[in-house]
Amino acid sequence: MTIRLRLALQFAAILAFTLLLFSLVIYFFTAQARQESFTENLFARARIVAHVYLDGTGRADEASRASYRRYLRQFYRTLPEEEVRVYDNRNKVVFREGQLTDVPVPVSLLSAVRQEGREVQLRPNYHQTVGLLYRDARRGDFVVVASSVDTDSRDKLSSLGNILAFGLLSSFIMVSIGGWFFAGMALRPMQKVVREVDSITVSDLHRRLSQADGYDEIAHLAQRFNQLLDRLETAFAGQRTFVRDASHELRTPLTVLIGELEVALLQQERSPQEYRRVLQSTLDAARLLKDLTNGLLQIARASDDPSQVPLTTLRLDELLLQAHEEVQRRNPTCRVDLEFGDVPAMVRQPFAVRGNEALLLSAFLNVLENACKFSKNTTAPIVASLTTTSSRVVLEVRDQGVGMSEADRLQVFVPFFRAEAIRTVPGHGIGLPLTSKIMALHGGLIRVDSELGQGTQVWLEWPALG
Repeated sequence: MTIRLRLALQFAAILAFTLLLFSLVIYFFTAQARQESFTENLFARARIVAHVYLDGTGRADEASRASYRRYLRQFYRTLPEEEVRVYDNRNKVVFREGQLTDVPVPVSLLSAVRQEGREVQLRPNYHQTVGLLYRDARRGDFVVVASSVDTDSRDKLSSLGNILAFGLLSSFIMVSIGGWFFAGMALRPMQKVVREVDSITVSDLHRRLSQADGYDEIAHLAQRFNQLLDRLETAFAGQRTFVRDASHELRTPLTVLIGELEVALLQQERSPQEYRRVLQSTLDAARLLKDLTNGLLQIARASDDPSQVPLTTLRLDELLLQAHEEVQRRNPTCRVDLEFGDVPAMVRQPFAVRGNEALLLSAFLNVLENACKFSKNTTAPIVASLTTTSSRVVLEVRDQGVGMSEADRLQVFVPFFRAEAIRTVPGHGIGLPLTSKIMALHGGLIRVDSELGQGTQVWLEWPALG
């Protein structure tokens, strides 16, 4: 079922229920009002009959009484199927007029009238009987019972029911048609959004939905979808750049490997020293290729969903000591001094964070090895300072190396980017981009400050466990 049809049916059902409830209320209160009005008419008729009857029976001569009864009969017959009976204090009928029937009046009704003063009895098909206690000072109490059929209410309520039913059915049909029409108008922008979404492909991710200008729900949906397209376009552009740069970086060591091996195979016999040089060159190229492949795999791993990366409680001071030992092993001539700041009294777990040990160790090694590579021509030591507060843990790595320009600093997190001042230094340009992804994965931050010829400072910050 389409949304348009569902909206039209729901709107029609709500209005139909409202009109049905409204019609039932009208019918019920109309029936109640007519019933009460008819009941009062019967009571009024009973009082008049009792008064006239007693007045007529009190006349002196029989001719006058007979004339008065004829007048009463002419006056009396005004209600459909009306019958009035007058009972004395012994429950004997002393007067009876109207439609004469053999159906007796229940004694319970007479007793109830004598106790309560009046009584109403409703029967099927709008038939109604009322009883009234009429008191006379000279002749005692009488019970007047009047009954009739409210044919006028029956006819009028039947007509009212037909009118309400016809109006309800007509309203339902009109509302269904109108709801279908207006639901179509309301969903027209959504249909336009669907057509535009269907027309967007990988080759034209720069396109955006045109329904994003507004404040309704469809505009909000279009805005969110445009934001999704922004992220997809950025991701695709980054993927294309990454693949292009990775292919370029991988081509260099592979070219060296192939060239050296072809030279060794195709040319005439060489000395053992020459073969050793070829093997050493191919080994260096293979190691370069291995390092580059490992870096690419680490970038892919650091880009994973954070929920899929196992995290544990880590002590960054211990991890920094481990990274320092590894850097000293790889770069024996590089001097790295460690500094650990004072731990505040309110911190229960010094330098503790939630993280993945392998990824954070890789981030430490990337930052420290970069500092070593770019400080080879200086004698000043590299300083790695680790401090903590109640909310943050910060690692600062300072070197006095070649540094970089401001334009290069702004691009250090772009994969495979190499600053102009360090083109001659071996590397692939994936260390800081990898570190940035690792920090983002841990909810941390990385900042780089550098000045050409004055060195570089790198800050890594994590949320502390306290």
